[in-house]
Amino acid sequence: MTGRPSPLRVCHVIHDLRRGGAEHLLLELAELAPAVGLEMTVLSLMAEGSGAVAGSLKAAGVEVGTLGLRTRWDPRAARRAVRILRRWRPDVVHTHLRHADIVGASAANRLGIPMVSTLHVLDDARGPVGRLKRWAAVRARGKAATRTIAVSDAVRRWYLESHRADPTTVVTIRNGIADRRSEPAHRDEVRDEWGVGEDQVLVVMVAIMRPGKGHDDVVEAAALLPGGSPVVFALVGLGPEHDRLLARAGELGVLGERVLFPGFRQDVDRVLAGADIVVQPSSADALPTALIHALAAGKPIVATRVGGIPEIVGDQAGTLVDSGDAEILAREVSRLAEDPATRRLMGKRARERFEGEFDGRLWVARLRTLYEEVLGLGPNRRS
Repeated sequence: MTGRPSPLRVCHVIHDLRRGGAEHLLLELAELAPAVGLEMTVLSLMAEGSGAVAGSLKAAGVEVGTLGLRTRWDPRAARRAVRILRRWRPDVVHTHLRHADIVGASAANRLGIPMVSTLHVLDDARGPVGRLKRWAAVRARGKAATRTIAVSDAVRRWYLESHRADPTTVVTIRNGIADRRSEPAHRDEVRDEWGVGEDQVLVVMVAIMRPGKGHDDVVEAAALLPGGSPVVFALVGLGPEHDRLLARAGELGVLGERVLFPGFRQDVDRVLAGADIVVQPSSADALPTALIHALAAGKPIVATRVGGIPEIVGDQAGTLVDSGDAEILAREVSRLAEDPATRRLMGKRARERFEGEFDGRLWVARLRTLYEEVLGLGPNRRS
């Protein structure tokens, strides 16, 4: 008889708990981890602040601590981390993003706790200071991390090509999310809220508004659509580029007509229930979680063939285009908008792809197996 997995305590160390991709994944993990016997704690380098992520983690039963640093490079970080980790006594330290890698590596080494690090981004550091910080994180991982997790094969290739690392210690584990099926009524609710008619084709992009995500291409594509097109774009999210994008849409005459700005939304799955197509025209992306949500929602995807995006979309869940080309983006969106049968087929394939590869239950099971290997409990222990 197979019983419940024995508890395994993992402390996740992260730079802060503001909204972001890695922070969002900790929330997913908090929901999914108990099923495979993973007991989470989360340690933030910076003060928790009033962000929703810390509160949501606590509501899920996760103990959250903070080093209360003024800057991410505060020299007191490692000493404070040792004090908290000694109290929490985790079996494994799991770090996220380069600042946490450095602090977590120092503390884990002092306490003799195995460490795992996740590479969430393609870290294209610019300038001498940026490159120095990246080098420091790579060095810390190399000395302390028993395994480095790449969230996509693209990230793993980039890391091994860019840095001197033992390939046997760098593994790909793609992120997953919990399976939250939206209610059929959510489609109508979202479209009514945004004033989108049933005869219109709603194309949704969910991403923080910062350079490199491709929002400009969406706005430009909207301006290229013919007058009778049924397509309406919704750019869901906020960020440093929001006001500029809003102004650009106004300049092109598409604000409110072709392009909507609904702001930040936490109910991503409900929002995507209202979508007919999901777009992600990034210039670089390790493994955008929004597209995993699109798979779960069974929505066809139009995205760029960069980073880990092709690993999400595969061959049949959508179509891939070159980055930085608004004309091609407009053409592919228009083609799908006029072909509901293809949209339905792609949506079906998207859902199948989610169930086979990106269901969060698969993700946490893979993490549990990795932790056991790191602890020497699994069959693939390395000396």
